[in-house]
Amino acid sequence: MWYIYTVTINIMEKQALNLINLYNERGEKHGYWEFYYENGRLMWKGNLVNGEREGYWEEYYSHGQLMSKGHWVNGNRDGYCEVYHRNGQLSWKGHWVNGECIEEKEQTELTMDEIAKRFGAPVEQLKIKK
Repeated sequence: MWYIYTVTINIMEKQALNLINLYNERGEKHGYWEFYYENGRLMWKGNLVNGEREGYWEEYYSHGQLMSKGHWVNGNRDGYCEVYHRNGQLSWKGHWVNGECIEEKEQTELTMDEIAKRFGAPVEQLKIKK
């Protein structure tokens, strides 16, 4: 409990400096945001524009290891993306355009169903276009 309190204080200190977790005039998340697991570790970080992911994002497992990193445009994956196993080993990388995977560069031990679950996208959107 004390560790979570310490993290909360750090977040509040950053908010006081107007660095993270801000809202626009419509009450939508806007600007640089960080979200944390209950254990105090970083869950994900990146920029939001009018409540939508925008730009470079990183997501982490609850034990602190990087889960994925990639670019977003208007709330959709767009550009290069990498996904990692819980042990930190690269499991998949590919290229997305407007939320659709158009090129799979490498896949190790992950099925398309597992990738779809990680990204919250229907499997049919993950089909590779050649």
